[in-house]
Order: sequence, then C-alpha cells, then structure tokens
Amino acid sequence: MNDAAAVVEGITDKLIIEKSSGVGHIRFNQPEKQNAISYEMWIGIADTLDAFESDDEVRVIVLSGEGGKAFSAGADISQFEKKRGTADAVAEYNAAVKQAYRKLTDILKPTIAKIEGYCIGGGAGTALCCDLRIASDDSTFGIPAAKLGLGYGYDSLKPLFDLVGPSHAKEILFTARRFNAQEAYDMGLVNRVLPRGELDSFVGEYTATIAGNAPLTIKACKQIIAEIAKDADQRDVDFCQRLVDECYASEDYREGRTAFMEKRKPAFRGK
Repeated sequence: MNDAAAVVEGITDKLIIEKSSGVGHIRFNQPEKQNAISYEMWIGIADTLDAFESDDEVRVIVLSGEGGKAFSAGADISQFEKKRGTADAVAEYNAAVKQAYRKLTDILKPTIAKIEGYCIGGGAGTALCCDLRIASDDSTFGIPAAKLGLGYGYDSLKPLFDLVGPSHAKEILFTARRFNAQEAYDMGLVNRVLPRGELDSFVGEYTATIAGNAPLTIKACKQIIAEIAKDADQRDVDFCQRLVDECYASEDYREGRTAFMEKRKPAFRGK
C-alpha cells in the first residue's frame, strides 16, 4: 500500500488508489452503480490529491472508472435523502464536492480523465476539472441537472463554459440530453477519442510521455495558462515570469541541455 492509498483506507473502499512509473491513479470503484460518486468518495478524492501533490514520485495523475461501463454516472443519488435532505446537509455535501473539484483544478501536476462509457452529471464535472480528457468511442456525456431540479453554481459551470463556450454549454444544460463521444469531441469537451481497445495503451503512452518530461516546465505551463485564463486585470504577469526564471535556473534545464548534446533521454528530477 502506498501513502495515498493509506489516506483513503479509513474513508471509503470505493476508490482504488495506486501509483506506478510516475503515474498516480484514482479509480472510482462502484461499478454496480456505474461508479456513482458518494460523499465519502468526494472526501477521498480531495485527500488523495493532497497526498499525490506532495509525492515527488507522482508526475501525472489519471482518473478512471472500474468495470468498463462508466467513468462515473454522477453523484450517488441513493445518498441524497440522507446527505442532501436538509439545507445544512446540502451545504455540507456541496462543500465536499467543491473541495474535490477545487483540488483537482488547482493541483500543480497534470491530470487526465480516462473515460469509458457513461460520464454524466458529477462524473462529467469531475472530468471537466482535469487538464485532459481522453475517451473511448462508445462513451456518453451529459449533465442532466434540468431533469433533476438541481442548481449548478459558478464554480461548477465555469469549467464547462471555458471548454465549450456559451452556445454549447447552453445546449448541454438546457436539453439535459446525452451526447456521444464524437459530439463531445466536436464541442471541445474531450481532447481525444479512441476505439475502446486502444484507450488503455494510448493513455499509457501519454502518461509515460508526460511523466518523462520536465516537471518544473509542466508546472510552470499549467500555472501560466491558468493566469492567462483570468481577466486581464487579475493576471499576475510577474508571477509568470518568476516561474519561467525558475525553469532556467533549475538542474533540470542543465540536464535537458546536456542530454540533448549527448543524444540521450534526459533524467529530470523536478529540481
């Protein structure tokens, strides 16, 4: 058992936490409910991300669902009567979801949602918080809030808006219908669509590539892109320059130059 797995051991058994070859894995493990995400799983996701953030061995993080039929079909509605039956309960539940989304969005390491099958509601919201979304060609996407009477706030809708723009966001939310993988790709909801049989190998190659690249460069790029996405008067350009300067002053930059001259693969350490 690794440290991240130990973090969620006492919280839920519905998350499988692993790390190998520089990749941290969070697998939703409730296939009998199409990997619906329970309150305890939201807490576990946030705590696992904290553990992965502080683990220098983890270079990239992949979220996926067990069973092959769903990434996640959304929040576990069977808990709603107990966990979201009163105003106080709703506030507590929503705080746990918001915390998981925030940590997934803000973590300085790259994140990938590997999507098979259903990616609905809270499952889609989780995938939207990842840096990249790679889906099988039989995946299905949707946000059925309008069929449930749920309200989606600013923090929940901004990732969708940023990815697909206002027109597609309205179509997704107003219709509450399900979209196939090609439609999701055409809207910009996912980065890649692969045949089901090629998804694992493709994501494996992608994560190996990212894990082998310079962590400080990736970290700087992620933070600078986040600054660019802000309103102009909110951007910290000096902070962006400091991140660039840190890359040039790093041991990894020296290693990258040396490896290039010696015609070998660089061994980056994130320092």
